[in-house]
Amino acid sequence: MSVQYHIQCDQGDVGRYVLLPGDPGRCEAIANHFDNPQLIAAHREYVVYTGALDGEPVSAVSTGIGGPSTAIAVEELVRCGTHTFIRVGTCGGMQDDVLVNDIVIATAAIRFDGTSKEYMPIEFPAVANYDALLALDEASRVVGVRTHMGIVQCKDSFYGQHDPSRMPIRGELLAKWQAWIEGGCLASEMESATLFILGSIMRLRCGAVLAVAGNQAQGAGIASVVAEKKLANPMEFLGPGQAIRVGVEALRRLIRIDRDCKSNKGD
Repeated sequence: MSVQYHIQCDQGDVGRYVLLPGDPGRCEAIANHFDNPQLIAAHREYVVYTGALDGEPVSAVSTGIGGPSTAIAVEELVRCGTHTFIRVGTCGGMQDDVLVNDIVIATAAIRFDGTSKEYMPIEFPAVANYDALLALDEASRVVGVRTHMGIVQCKDSFYGQHDPSRMPIRGELLAKWQAWIEGGCLASEMESATLFILGSIMRLRCGAVLAVAGNQAQGAGIASVVAEKKLANPMEFLGPGQAIRVGVEALRRLIRIDRDCKSNKGD
């Protein structure tokens, strides 16, 4: 099988460098930063755009929500030739100073998911690639966005996080949530643990930049901030656009690093 079953792509359809939003609707917004972007495929939760950055083919590929669909996307993209992945998504702040519209760069992820456990034992850490981290850190400074760097938490149940008191295992959920906050976990999301574990075992370069869309402890979210700021257009205060800019700039830096390494080897 040459065309991959879920993403409906083959070698040559996607770049070696890929930005991974969860939301299929964000792929076009990412692709607008590319030169000559083209819609390659749209199947299930997987929307694929390919264009270029500084002459290098790059792609934006949506993963849908959670680890299972993320793992499928990464597995199939690797078969098409991709080696560098930057997740561009959203998260919920867990610390008091992680505010709506901030950016979080994930250094590692708590594996409170199911997918990553089907790849590696739970004792194995889910960590971002160092080069990807450096590129994202430098990119966030260029973009000029308020940024936090540290550990995020990944889960499989959105409502298990947001309404744990009605779950039969409420005691475990609430106790672990409090422990993660006390341990300094910055934010909660649903995909980075799977991405980082795949990155380790498949020798990929993986990172994640996340826009803060809410903060449970403060009861703050996009809607409350829009009301407080009296914004006519809610998109004025959405962070995904900033996360996209950071992700695109990070890819440019990684592409440049790879070209410099190739040039030096040639010399």
